[in-house]
Amino acid sequence: MPTLILVRHGRSTANTAGLLAGRTPGVALDEHGRGQAGALPGRLGALPLAALVSSPLQRCRETLEPLVAARPELPPPHTEERISECDYGDWSGRKLAELSEEPLMTTVQQHPSAAAFPGGESMRAMQARAVEAVREWNTRIETEHGPDAVYAMCSHGDIIKSIVADALGMHLDLFQRIAVGPCSLTVIRYTPLRPFLLRLGETGELDSLAPPERTSEEASQEGPGEASGPGPEGASETAGGDKRHVGGSNATVGGGA
Repeated sequence: MPTLILVRHGRSTANTAGLLAGRTPGVALDEHGRGQAGALPGRLGALPLAALVSSPLQRCRETLEPLVAARPELPPPHTEERISECDYGDWSGRKLAELSEEPLMTTVQQHPSAAAFPGGESMRAMQARAVEAVREWNTRIETEHGPDAVYAMCSHGDIIKSIVADALGMHLDLFQRIAVGPCSLTVIRYTPLRPFLLRLGETGELDSLAPPERTSEEASQEGPGEASGPGPEGASETAGGDKRHVGGSNATVGGGA
């Protein structure tokens, strides 16, 4: 069966603003995200891509534009609604800092299989549709291009994490342990017996692993002997260079998007 390259979209304006974008229209790549997208053709240059598949959302389509321009032999990206961002319903467009105070956020982080967003979808439904799309695209790509074909699919943090969890045989309740940064590449090779995770969140850089700089106010609030890292009552995430606080976990709903 084929090898799937999952591309998370580049850093977006919602990432830098600390917003849960969801399916809010008009969310584009920011300047850094455009640079990340511009580097994709070089990162994937050695691979004979059979096809490109994209979420319908703007930030994913923009991420693939430089790759499409550099590879004129490829057909236009196929739009796949089932790999669109999770429908966060009433949470869409809200600040992550505000959402961290919502009781549901604890469920999202600790027991996501029980989480359903008000006015939106459940995380179980999100994973089911995304995995179904991947399985069907695997069959289609193999039929059209053979079992050794490689294709790329551009999607979103929570979608990619849920696909990885399925490939590893992990329960959805464990998927917040997975991290995929903006414009990272995750590679899964599917076989008749089992999938193999070949790359996870590959960005080719380590800058995003640096701890966030503390403000003078945060430093002054620390007592003697307290660690400077995330504490048990909250944590920060620096995916894409933006800082967010999420109660009780260092994972972020929306995959940091």
